[in-house]
Amino acid sequence: MKNYIQAGDNLTVIAPSGGTVSGGLYKVGAIIGVAATTEVAGDLVVLKTGGVFDLAKTSAQAWAVGDLLFMNTSTRALTNVSATGLVMVGMATEVAANPSATGACRLNGVSAPAPV
Repeated sequence: MKNYIQAGDNLTVIAPSGGTVSGGLYKVGAIIGVAATTEVAGDLVVLKTGGVFDLAKTSAQAWAVGDLLFMNTSTRALTNVSATGLVMVGMATEVAANPSATGACRLNGVSAPAPV
């Protein structure tokens, strides 16, 4: 195949405003991924767009396996409650207790507006 470029689970993008912190969840255009490195805004950063990651969540929520997860693009915290202004980023792969600071999320690699 002469037209194959790459697997696509790691994408190099320009770090967004505010830069990135390694292990943090970021949205660049419609791409959702976890930063592989800490970079300043405007530098290149690799985002891991697939896989399961332990990510910051709204503490006062319980998640069930398979819950759709939405990101607040300002705080980058995840929630299982759809609301205007949030973007869907993946699904819960483990139960997360209320309260808890983090939860397991399988990324879908692309953001979509939250259904309201």
